[in-house]
Amino acid sequence: MNSLRTSSVGRKGKLIALLAGLVLVSSIANLAFGAVSIPPGEVVAALLGWGRGTTAAIVLYARLPRLCGCLLAGAALACSGVIIQGVLNNPLAAPNVIGVNSGAGLATALCCALAPGSVGLTPVAAFFGALAGVLLVLFISERAGAARITLVLAGVAMSSIFSAGIDAVVTFCPDALAGYTDFRIGGVKNLSMARLAPAFWVILIALLLALSLSNELDLLLLGRETAQSLGLPAKWLRLVLLMLAAALAGAAVSFAGLLGFVGLLTPHILRRAVGEESFFLLLSSALGGGLLLTVCDLASRLIFAPFELPLGVVLSLTGGPFFIWLLLKQRRGSSV
Repeated sequence: MNSLRTSSVGRKGKLIALLAGLVLVSSIANLAFGAVSIPPGEVVAALLGWGRGTTAAIVLYARLPRLCGCLLAGAALACSGVIIQGVLNNPLAAPNVIGVNSGAGLATALCCALAPGSVGLTPVAAFFGALAGVLLVLFISERAGAARITLVLAGVAMSSIFSAGIDAVVTFCPDALAGYTDFRIGGVKNLSMARLAPAFWVILIALLLALSLSNELDLLLLGRETAQSLGLPAKWLRLVLLMLAAALAGAAVSFAGLLGFVGLLTPHILRRAVGEESFFLLLSSALGGGLLLTVCDLASRLIFAPFELPLGVVLSLTGGPFFIWLLLKQRRGSSV
């Protein structure tokens, strides 16, 4: 038994190392290619402080913040999806599906309208908006019925309400969200390290706390009643984990806008490789989410170069068909 456990851990460790290597390669490619191609050697030199001139400026001040935004948003949204799917025991749940992203977006819009220039407050406001979204959807779905599709429908309804709220804020305060179209679609253009810094700390702390609670999340996967019978305070633990999921999604929305499908695609793909164990699934999803956004961002710059597609468009074209396939799969499973 121990040898099988050791073999499984070793296999998962190799997969995580492979993902880390792919993230490194995709990151160098993301910094090197675009409207202006830069040799990888010059990219590394710029990162080490040896570069000079226009090339170093492009790498350090235009592409590096964009890359960091991809890695942070991808890790945060993917891990938020893992937690939400585990706590709600629903594979269709994801931050963009159940209204978490749009709740964070509404709170971000209100924060920008009421306190313009307060960059440090946006992740906090986005957290409360995301938490309100997930708790409202959870309340509605539990009152309406426990069916998985009920949660999705409640999330769609709340997303529409929150989106209408964002439109209302922008209508009354047109300057509240600079680049509103980019925010609504989702993307990582025009970022700076200063803007990323508050969200970075929120994501780091929330991810570390989620990893520390991975064993408890595994017990919740057995069901609320089973977890309580083992002495776990299931009700409070669910609330804490949903707060962490809201913090992760809200921090990502505060600088990357309403990106969709990362929290749905990444956990489903990696769950097939690493299994249901939450610790490894969270780690691999953090890397996989960053990899997904980095590759999609690079594709958005290269497919129609020198024109650039918004990152959110590439993600929707990728994730939309996957979500339809998942719905059809769930439907077939429930009819058997």
